[in-house]
Amino acid sequence: MSLYTESVTKTDAPKSTENFALVNEPLTKIFFDQLSGILGSVPFVKFVVDRKNNTVHFLNDRFYHLHAYYVADHIVKEPQDQFLKKIDSFNENTYHSDDRNFYFGTIGRIKYENRSVYTLETQEIDTMKQALIEDLYSIIKKNIDQNFELLFKPANHIQEKAIEEISVKKMPRIFTSEIYANSTYISLNAGVSEGRIRCFYDEVSFQAAHESIEWYDIIVMHRVPDDVPRVSGMINADFTTPLSHTNVLAAGWKIPNCIQRDIFEIIQKEKLDRKWVRLEVTSNGIKANLSLISEPKELKKPNWVMQKITMETPDVDDPKIRSLQDLRMSDRYKYGTKAANIGEMKYVLKQGSNRILGFYQVKRPPRENLLPHIAHFLSVPENSDLLKLSADFLSNFLKVPRGIAIPFSIQRRFLETSPKIQQGIGKLKMALELDAHEIDSLCVSLQKLILKTRIPESIREEIDRMIIKELSGVSTFVLRSSSNAEDLENFSAAGIYESVNHITSTEKIFEGIKQVWASLVSARSVRLRQQSGISLDDSYMGVIIQEEVESGMGGVMVTKNPMEKNDFRNVYINVSLKSVIDVVQGGELPMQYLYNAVEGGGTTISLGGAKEDLSVERLDILRKMAFAGRLMQSHFSPDYTFNHPADIEWLANKDGVYFLQLRPYAK
Repeated sequence: MSLYTESVTKTDAPKSTENFALVNEPLTKIFFDQLSGILGSVPFVKFVVDRKNNTVHFLNDRFYHLHAYYVADHIVKEPQDQFLKKIDSFNENTYHSDDRNFYFGTIGRIKYENRSVYTLETQEIDTMKQALIEDLYSIIKKNIDQNFELLFKPANHIQEKAIEEISVKKMPRIFTSEIYANSTYISLNAGVSEGRIRCFYDEVSFQAAHESIEWYDIIVMHRVPDDVPRVSGMINADFTTPLSHTNVLAAGWKIPNCIQRDIFEIIQKEKLDRKWVRLEVTSNGIKANLSLISEPKELKKPNWVMQKITMETPDVDDPKIRSLQDLRMSDRYKYGTKAANIGEMKYVLKQGSNRILGFYQVKRPPRENLLPHIAHFLSVPENSDLLKLSADFLSNFLKVPRGIAIPFSIQRRFLETSPKIQQGIGKLKMALELDAHEIDSLCVSLQKLILKTRIPESIREEIDRMIIKELSGVSTFVLRSSSNAEDLENFSAAGIYESVNHITSTEKIFEGIKQVWASLVSARSVRLRQQSGISLDDSYMGVIIQEEVESGMGGVMVTKNPMEKNDFRNVYINVSLKSVIDVVQGGELPMQYLYNAVEGGGTTISLGGAKEDLSVERLDILRKMAFAGRLMQSHFSPDYTFNHPADIEWLANKDGVYFLQLRPYAK
């Protein structure tokens, strides 16, 4: 993760020339502290090396958030507006030329193995090779306090490869994945809340106290589990991924969530367990801020209780089981959002879309648009038909597994065939109206009843007929939930409904369908919907039956940087060489990457449980996936800003790259 972040807002030059920068003087600790800014909890100082004039400038972050603005004002002495008109050609020379005029980068200060070290890093898009890296390191080393321990930090995979030929003694280095692994604090979802600290040292004690957990609690665990009820904050003592179900829920619930490695020691030392605190999680802090507050005499209802979810009226009368390739987004009223989005992806790959360039067509200062970067990615002239070529890229690069969608109407027909099920639903509705203690037990009983009730032959035959028509030859299936009560604004429902994998027989398919249907009335899903104002009467479940794709690697991608909300360039990708399910459920710490889907370039954030990084060929797949994700984000955007990120589950094997499902991700 680069310390360098390009501002999207023009910075006016200060009137005074004092303290803009330290020029041709050694950067000491005192000067570092005076000039530095903070990003991702790391203090850093930007530098500009003017190669022609043989000068080194350490910039004051309070005045200049972008290297280029400083160059315009103090080196080439040209009005910023005029200078920015040629920013693309300037960047091409600065980041990609062997005969460049400038070096841009940052020096960061981090704690590593109980000592302070300084890291030298360029911009993530900088493709400098071995000779330039050695030259830059030598220049900076000569111009800083000689007591600083300076480590080169590769900004991307190209630089990681380039430094393999450089002696570690000559140029010590540190990788982003090493820094991540030694971090004591990572912001997963920034925010502020007030509540009561509840510490659980293992999942057994958490489950034992499950019914006593209240909406105003702030849960502290080694890793908060998926079945956490709606709370006011989460703190994990162990590493987890920003794309776990719990953090997707935290983002949807708009509550703070972070990793704080020493949180148990802090809570024990300050005796915070069961105390009321104000929790603040910031993306540029160095720890989760906890401050004691008085326990409120009267608890006010939270905002999410007052702001009920608006539900669209579902269509439960259409009886048709359909192929996924026949669905569009507008079919979500009949088949659920997940099925409709899969059908829409299939449509885009087959027919193209006039929306896929939307993200790149928006003005993002200082550029009028980002279309030249798409042309560069596709290796075509800027005046090419980029819409057609981008559609061709998606069609050739991506696949979506075959499948069928079972509509809400089939679920309703099944439920209505059993008087006992209808009676169980009636009892549950009554208990929900009275907020009775029996809600959980009634849910469990109703689920058991659904699972043991046989699906009528007429429904079985309809499903069997469509599987034969659309999926003959498939040996292994996966069943996915597709409800109308998920992927809503302020209600993601990540992980609360059932999916069933590795199904190989007809009878197991029908058992799996009932498992998916039954998950609609699990105690957790019922309570979460009830808290958000979604009634049981309005909730329906569709089922997706798909061919199960053999995985070489897989994971989840969000078309944003979840750790830095203002970063519009990077796409965040989690990778597992085992199971996508382990990634989202938090059972495995995945490999984590950031890919710049504008200028290009990628960075390894964490190796997770892996011993080595992916091969060059696999890293290139991730690079292309990042651009494909941005194009899909544009198509699925609900407005014309095209800024709404997408959450995409994917797999890659010898046959290609598969997008398995797509849903909105909380901004």
